[in-house]
Amino acid sequence: MTDILIVEDNKELSQLLRDFLRNEGYAVSTAETGEKALALYERYGARLVVLDIMLPGLDGFSVLKKIREKSNTPVLIVSAKGEKEDKLNGLNGGADDYIEKPYDIDIMLAKIAGIFKRRYSVDSLTEGDITVDRVNRAVYKGGVFVETTSKELELLLLLMENKNRPLTKEYIFNAVWGIDSFSEPQTLTVHIKRLREKIEADPKNPQKIVTVWGTGYKYTEN
Repeated sequence: MTDILIVEDNKELSQLLRDFLRNEGYAVSTAETGEKALALYERYGARLVVLDIMLPGLDGFSVLKKIREKSNTPVLIVSAKGEKEDKLNGLNGGADDYIEKPYDIDIMLAKIAGIFKRRYSVDSLTEGDITVDRVNRAVYKGGVFVETTSKELELLLLLMENKNRPLTKEYIFNAVWGIDSFSEPQTLTVHIKRLREKIEADPKNPQKIVTVWGTGYKYTEN
């Protein structure tokens, strides 16, 4: 999975920010249009989307709406549009922050680091009776250790981080196994089955990892 997806039609600005972020150790992808951004996001995923508003074709607000239909991935809007209405549209639409152009690169890097710290540096994630310990790479059900493989843990964590949001099979596969993986997409089905056997009360009638027909899977907690 890509750490940061930059959606910016100004290639010079996009490349400059990309280089700074890569120097900070982030894996970065770029897109010049909203359509390309959504295609990349659907295929590879991202832990953060840095999103311009004024884009050729599909604008940034539309991209934000599409992302929010499927995921709670953090979105940082970066735009020359600084009117109150624009900021409200972005924040009310689900953006995590809104920064105006031109921006100070140090402030931008600090905001991005802050988003990653708030979202991804928590030592553990708990939903209902399931806990994933990110530090020790362990899964617990009702406080009892559940033995999982590395991929099973990553798959469970991805689903839990996007609780109640359907994720497509392609998105999940690329996020967990990577586009360059030699594994077959069918391996996702096998891993879902194994996870259900380990965390569901009734694996044949799953209540946590639910199939969304025609799409993929989502994690729910009743």
